[in-house]
Parts: sequence; structure tokens; C-alpha cells
Amino acid sequence: MSEATKTIVLTGASRGLGLAMLEGFLERGHAVAACARSQISATSKNANPKLFASIDVTNAREVDEWAKSILGEIGAPDLLINNAALINRSARLWELTPEEFDPVIDVNIKGVFNVIRAFAPAMIQKGRGVIVNFSSGWGRSTSPEVAPYCATKWAIEGLTQALAHELPSDMAAVPLNPGVIDTEMLRSCFGGSAGSYPKPAAWARSAVPFLLSLSARHNGQSLTVPGAPVD
Repeated sequence: MSEATKTIVLTGASRGLGLAMLEGFLERGHAVAACARSQISATSKNANPKLFASIDVTNAREVDEWAKSILGEIGAPDLLINNAALINRSARLWELTPEEFDPVIDVNIKGVFNVIRAFAPAMIQKGRGVIVNFSSGWGRSTSPEVAPYCATKWAIEGLTQALAHELPSDMAAVPLNPGVIDTEMLRSCFGGSAGSYPKPAAWARSAVPFLLSLSARHNGQSLTVPGAPVD
């Protein structure tokens, strides 16, 4: 399938990496359905607001209803990207409250499950498609004061590789480390030093073509966006 005819579903698309990816895909002429908790403000002339929604990925019913609408509009996606994520307040694990811990688990793991469950059956029936679940350098290593986030991204690595065994041979599931990018999430941990890393728009110039290049041959591989800083 040519790039011009690909259909893409993207979560967490209102800012940061999500919005940068959304704009990059739209500029290349792809049909992109996107969701986020807040309003999505894509500037591309190719944006179709009917395909954008404000939903909570932790709410299975909301995800199911959105997926039904999107599948009716553009069909099963060729590329499904789970990007929505939260990070905890920087603190030692025992200093965090359940109210701080639970949303990180709910969005970063349960949200990914809800989206996969809603779209994967249609992709399987279609007979092709790539599912990309955003991991992190902290899904393959650890640091202090981000234990809940690390736990979720290690979970995404395992969940995705297990999913890879379950998909038919013409599909793929890939855990992807985007690299270290100057986002609000990074600034919550790194402070001002986050400014020494690439901005989302610059990152997307290499990340978007890489994502579009993924295929069944990448199934189960833990990948990192080429050229992105990793420490």
C-alpha cells in the first residue's frame, strides 16, 4: 500500500510527540484519526476534524464508541500508534500516593489495552497492519523517582512482545522507544536541561518516515527511532 493511502490511528495527539506525529502524517497525505483528553488543534490543511476526538483511553466504553465511529469512517488502520501516556511526579516510590500512582498505570497500560482491543480485530480481519506501542528508555532501564512510569513502560515492552506472538504473520506489534525529546513530560523530570534535546517537530522529521516504514518483518522487535538521543 502506498503512503498516500495509509490510514493511521493515533492516541495522545494534542501536544508533544503526538501532535508532531499527527502533523507529519497529515502533511504526507495520510488519513489520520486521533484522540486525546484535550482538544486536538492540528494546523495541516489535510486535517479532518471529524476524525479527532476528546476521549479518556482508560474508559473502555468511550474507546469502543470512538473506534466504532473511526472504523466506519476510514476502516481498519494500517498503523495504530499508542502514544498516550502520563508520568508520575518525581518522588521516591513510597512518597507517592495511590491517587498519583493509579492514573499512570491506568493510562499507560490499561489505555493501551483498551485501544488494541477496540481496533485489532478489524485489523486482523483486514489482513494487515502494524501496532506500535510507545515504550521509553525507561522501559529498558531504570532511574530513581520515576518507578511507576518505569513499571508501565517495562510492561509495554512485555505486553507488546507477547502480542507479537498472537498476531497473524502479515501483521506486527512493535514496542518503540522514541528517544529523549524536549517535551513537557521530560521537563517534569529533567527541568531546564530538557532544552538540550530535540524538539518534537525536529524529532518527527525522522520519526514519521520511520513509523511509516514499519511492516510485518519488524514484528516483536524492540525498536528505537533512528538518530534520536537515548540518554
